[in-house]
Amino acid sequence: MLTADQVRRTVSWIAGEQQGDGALPWFRAGQLDPWDSVEAAMALDVGGEHAGAVAAYRWLAARQRADGSWAAEYRAGAESAPAAESNHAGYLAVGAWHSWLTAADEELVTELWPVVRAGLDLVTRMQLPGGAISWALRPDGTPDDLALLTGNASLFQALRCGLALADLVGEAQPDWELAVADLGVALRGRPEAFADRSRYSMDWYYPVLGGAVTGAQADERLAGDWDRFVVAGLGIRCVADRPWVTGAETCELALALVAAGRPDAALEQVAAMQHLRDDDGAYWTGFVYPDDARWPVERTTWTAAAVVLAADALSGASPASGLFADPGALPAAGMTDATERADWLPGRAGTVFP
Repeated sequence: MLTADQVRRTVSWIAGEQQGDGALPWFRAGQLDPWDSVEAAMALDVGGEHAGAVAAYRWLAARQRADGSWAAEYRAGAESAPAAESNHAGYLAVGAWHSWLTAADEELVTELWPVVRAGLDLVTRMQLPGGAISWALRPDGTPDDLALLTGNASLFQALRCGLALADLVGEAQPDWELAVADLGVALRGRPEAFADRSRYSMDWYYPVLGGAVTGAQADERLAGDWDRFVVAGLGIRCVADRPWVTGAETCELALALVAAGRPDAALEQVAAMQHLRDDDGAYWTGFVYPDDARWPVERTTWTAAAVVLAADALSGASPASGLFADPGALPAAGMTDATERADWLPGRAGTVFP
């Protein structure tokens, strides 16, 4: 499906879109949002471009606000959409943990830990009664009443990665423990807590991808809407009622399938979306199949990153390849001995978070 050289070429393309100050936008001179920038940095670490990942994380760290948030969008280094969204505040935890697993860079963990902590502290302050987390802060700094399922599933993963980092640095975070437990209950059994965006494929697979829904419940969820979203040989629809398949969503579904123990189905999806690959290793965002047209006409770092992360999860090539299956039970880079692993993650090795 993809050779190692092809994956390296894709990583090289992502690195080529990075700006000199470390900013990692959607594409060169394009917009940047914190969540997608973290995903692209994770792909750099998978491909051995650790210096680029560090630069991207430092760029974000330098722009964190006093309350732990980031702007929803930046252009040319300046805030272009100032909204403070919870998924942006939390996702650096996933990137920092992933980077530790791939590179075991103690200096970077020490540097990013206060930033991660501030972001996740904000996330917990945005938790609503019943366990769901508000999607954004209002202008007066209070949490909006609306919660989004995809963002909350991503935050479930972010909180678990944050707890793993907390164990690593020896700073217990009981508030995060409570928050992720309550959030898991909401994601598994309180659909009414979230806005109805069921026409979007991300709301379908993200509770599995984020680790909140597992086992038989994950199988049932993925099977339930398979025919609504999957287009044989092309990938998956971004929106159920639109004839538009998108590469990032297809590869994220593949990651969810790997987490659910279905690697063959995951491989099929990553293979199906390769029609979006360009000669230089970049990937087009999507394809409107009745029109035989790529749309939008853009090649995005986060689409390429999703391909790299899915390929890594399927191949087991990096020490972080199991991140989406169970972030809390993973060893540091180079650690394979069970005793060493247990010493490194006291009380966590071999366990599953709430």
